Amino acid sequence: MLLYKSWRETRWRFLIGLPLLICSAGLVVMAWPKVLQLLPLASSLDMGGEIGRRVQEAVEAQRSFRGFIWSQVFSKTLTNMVTLFAVLLGIGGLLSPASRSASFTLSLPATRNRIVGIRAATGLAELLTLALLPALVVIGVSPAVGESYSLPDALVHGLCLFAAGA
Repeated sequence: MLLYKSWRETRWRFLIGLPLLICSAGLVVMAWPKVLQLLPLASSLDMGGEIGRRVQEAVEAQRSFRGFIWSQVFSKTLTNMVTLFAVLLGIGGLLSPASRSASFTLSLPATRNRIVGIRAATGLAELLTLALLPALVVIGVSPAVGESYSLPDALVHGLCLFAAGA
């Protein structure tokens, strides 16, 4: 019952976050052909100083599809979004319209440690799903742009994303 209650308190945040993350990962992969066309132009730019050096490093890192995916999906877009949804999932029932649920939960015949443990486990399971499914979407969408992304890379990057969000 506690697990179901915890799921009901966070389900909408989870169900809103999942398609957002999946679409975000898929759209970044679909942008690869345009980026590939712009890379020669970006590398021909001659900017001086520290900013120019960092821009050139970023361009060089994105010359391969794997580097592009790491740079755009796993080190920027998804990391920020997963962190946001980790916070939203972590606050649990505190933002629910029925904020009186806290007094109901404390009246249940369960210890507070058990309640907190179940809420944490529910949030971590949802966060793991939010981190791994977009990583798997990258594998599925990659053939649409004529590239491939390996399953071990996607799983490792998804688990790193989960660890960063957790």
